[in-house]
Amino acid sequence: MTRLIVIGGGIAGAGTALALHKAGFDVTVHEAHPDSAEDIGAFLTLASNGMRALAQLDASEAVTGIGFPLTSMRVLDDTGAETARVPLGEASTPRLRYRCLRRGDLNAALQAQVTRRGIEIRHGARLVSVEDGPDAVTAHFTDGTTATGDLLIGADGLNSTVRRAVAPDARPGYAGQYVFYGYTDAAPPVDEGETITMVRGSGTAFGYATSPEGETYWFARISGAPLAADALAHGTPARWRDHLLPLLREDATPAAGLVAATDRLMVTNATELPTGTPWRSGRSLIIGDAAHAASPATGQGASMALEDAVVLAKSLRDAPDTDAALGLYESLRRPRVEQNITVSGAITRGTHTPPGPGPRTPPADRAGDDRLVRQLEWHTDLKALRPPPRAADRAQNPRRPPDPIDEP
Repeated sequence: MTRLIVIGGGIAGAGTALALHKAGFDVTVHEAHPDSAEDIGAFLTLASNGMRALAQLDASEAVTGIGFPLTSMRVLDDTGAETARVPLGEASTPRLRYRCLRRGDLNAALQAQVTRRGIEIRHGARLVSVEDGPDAVTAHFTDGTTATGDLLIGADGLNSTVRRAVAPDARPGYAGQYVFYGYTDAAPPVDEGETITMVRGSGTAFGYATSPEGETYWFARISGAPLAADALAHGTPARWRDHLLPLLREDATPAAGLVAATDRLMVTNATELPTGTPWRSGRSLIIGDAAHAASPATGQGASMALEDAVVLAKSLRDAPDTDAALGLYESLRRPRVEQNITVSGAITRGTHTPPGPGPRTPPADRAGDDRLVRQLEWHTDLKALRPPPRAADRAQNPRRPPDPIDEP
């Protein structure tokens, strides 16, 4: 296999291109947006596991040059009193520290790395359909052009066109909350440096962090019916502030003051894909949010996408053929990402609460996860890490011979 097509040049797509190129594959990226999309999206946090994946792609410096690090998390109650403070992720290792940054800045930084390494990225290429054949797969774009390769990787996000070809019945559903994001430099800093503060208010889940330049990034998650598409399309910052402030003013925390000082504000419905969504069909595979979008409660979307990139490239490098590689990739990734969907969804719907008064490190980002470290370590052969087949799978397919990578 020599020709790989990546659909989508965002975090998942650019990260995958970097990983595949490092593994020695010929890869081309096709991005629907006409440029690097610096102005698209809200802010995000890259967790330590995402930063570890970036390190394997030799892209740490490109990302640590933007945004700012987060080394601790504190929790406030509805009176504004601090109830807990803990180190965040792998805070003692500079290149693995959490990083808070704008999604568009991360997209631009990763795409710049793609271009710098000589990987072709074609902007303005919007996929319309996928044609799967016995020897190749062809992508058809709205401008009438096509691209043919040995494997097509759909990294085209929540509303993936590739997913419609791979799993036409799988659609993202509302996770139970809508989420506001905002930035303000008009409010005095209300936190210490390198700290993200979580506010357990009476009616909202609120979080904020302040950059070294004094700009505060914040989010608020509100439970309730989803916002209508028309409201999302035509809402204004003033309207969203008026919607959110009465909820925040019920508590004596900094949240209301931060929102009142914000004029850069957006809102979206939190969505998720059901577990068990098929990821591949023929010569097409979906990754990142296209395959396993979760609600944002655990803050793991970008980090999981970067993990996907590394594990996919290594699977294709280490397995004896494409089918074995994709089976290896799925066996390693599905349990982890579906746990994240389940945990994040439970937090969003209020059916899961961290024990005790303090925060709990997300299970996806616990320092010392040796199995994940070995999966991401570039020189580790993934065939040795494949989980053994489940007894239930063997019972359903008693005549299926073991895959070559199942053998000792």
